[in-house]
Amino acid sequence: MTTRKIVTVFGGAGFIGRYVVKRLARRGIIVRVASRDPEAALFLKPMGAVGQIVPLYAPLGDEKAVARAVEGADMVVNLVGLLAERRPGDFTRVHAEGAERVGKLAAAAGVRGLVHVSAIGADPASPSRYAATKGEGEARLRAAFPTATILRPSVVFGPEDDFFNRFGRIAQLSPIMPVIAGETRMQPVYVGDVADAIMVALENPASSGGIYELGGPRVWRFRDILAYILHATGRRRPMITIPMGLVTLGAAFAEHLPGKPLTRDQLLLLAHDNIVTPGAPDLAALGIAPTPVELVVPEYLRLYRRGGGTAAMARA
Repeated sequence: MTTRKIVTVFGGAGFIGRYVVKRLARRGIIVRVASRDPEAALFLKPMGAVGQIVPLYAPLGDEKAVARAVEGADMVVNLVGLLAERRPGDFTRVHAEGAERVGKLAAAAGVRGLVHVSAIGADPASPSRYAATKGEGEARLRAAFPTATILRPSVVFGPEDDFFNRFGRIAQLSPIMPVIAGETRMQPVYVGDVADAIMVALENPASSGGIYELGGPRVWRFRDILAYILHATGRRRPMITIPMGLVTLGAAFAEHLPGKPLTRDQLLLLAHDNIVTPGAPDLAALGIAPTPVELVVPEYLRLYRRGGGTAAMARA
């Protein structure tokens, strides 16, 4: 009798996680979805057979819970990350200490492979706390689990994203399209391609210990992305460049609002290009052809067209 493989996915109920869980389930793998809110992962259960997808309570700060989540697992995927802190120190607790804890406990449990999703720009010396703690987390993880595969995506897009959807809502509701750091370059990568990269990293031993930067087929200026969103939503809005000093002042105020719509740390990130380093191993090195923005984004930006996209669909 053969034993089914077990993969533990930390952050499996999130944006990228749902695509990873679906792919694992298709392969007949038992998936432990480790989360601080297991009920939020219940929607994943229909992706697999009865008992195949198992939500677990395992926040990264709880050592005993993390140890239980990785015990007996063949492979582990860590997708947990924050875009903004709820409390001071959250970036360090999640990105650095959390990654280290997963690495140490996975190694102690005899896990064969670990895939960690970081971000382009991860660097302990970065002025951004997000990027600095991402870089620190990579180093701590590698010290604990040297053969871990690290994936660094650029901005990730897909129907549930908080990037194109956010600016789609602005195009729908605002009389202008504000432009901040319009010359910053980005290389948006499709969430399905990121999930495929994770699967390759899990299944191909040759990728162990590697660092891969994941970007789409096109490098965009931020202002060109915003112009594309206006076009895709059928909205005519003047694109107004907002001075960084004014935006920083607004971000300082926005940090005290529910959900923190914009933070000063995010502005530090926005001031630097978010593209694949020339010559770095990328999606192609994993055998994946990147998906263009134009092939996916217009479909879900229909929601922000007049009539909620129904008129556009009727003409299609």
